[in-house]
Formats: sequence, structure tokens, C-alpha cells
Amino acid sequence: MAGKKRAKKQEPVEFRNTALGDALQTQDIAAVAFALRHGPTVVPLMKPGTRDNPLDVGEVWTYRDPNTGDVALLLFSDAQHKPAALPPAVALQSPGALRAFLSTHRSAITTVFFDIAGPHPMQATPDEVIKALDA
Repeated sequence: MAGKKRAKKQEPVEFRNTALGDALQTQDIAAVAFALRHGPTVVPLMKPGTRDNPLDVGEVWTYRDPNTGDVALLLFSDAQHKPAALPPAVALQSPGALRAFLSTHRSAITTVFFDIAGPHPMQATPDEVIKALDA
């Protein structure tokens, strides 16, 4: 009698970049750049990607200031640091995907915030982040 195959238990995906969190804690710009180049970044999503398509990460959410019209990209070292007021879905962006997104939208995005609600926020321009990713 043949036995049933057991489904492999998948480990839950960790939505964090520990190296980025450590770099933000010390406010070490070089370490932040290294972490961005070598690990994923957590981004909030306006619309999650298609579950059956691993290439579809979804639509990245950006913040537009209602008073000035300035657009900010909010990035997080850990999904736990994302404020509850933001859309609930998140994705992990690879360094290449983050670079491509910033290059495509660099004229619209005025600033990039890392862990905006803490515990160790940091701010940069899109050009500074692109330069860090290219280094």
C-alpha cells in the first residue's frame, strides 16, 4: 500500500533586512549602502502581486504630500516598522528592482525615507540611493 506524500512545510518569508536595520541603528551611511546592495528592502504595496506569478511583486505605494505634491518612497528594514496607517501589503524588493524603480520614477520622487516611523529613520534623495546601489 502506497503512503501519502506529505507536503513540505514552507518556512515563512521574513520581510526584513537585518543588515539594513543594523546600519540604520548606527546611522552608518556606508553600511546602509552595503545593505541596500546586498539584501532586499521592504516596500509597502498599493496592490499586491499575483500569487501565482513570482515575477509580479505588485504595485509599490508612494506617499504624495497633499500640501506640496512632493512624492516620497518609503522603505523599511523590517515589515514590523511599517506604520499601520500605510497599506497592509508589503513585498521584498531586490537591489536590482529597487534600482529600476528609482530610475524609472526618479523625476517624480523627491525623497526616500527609511523606517520613517522609527526606530532609526533616515532620509536620502533618489539619486543618493541610486548611487549607493551602483557603488
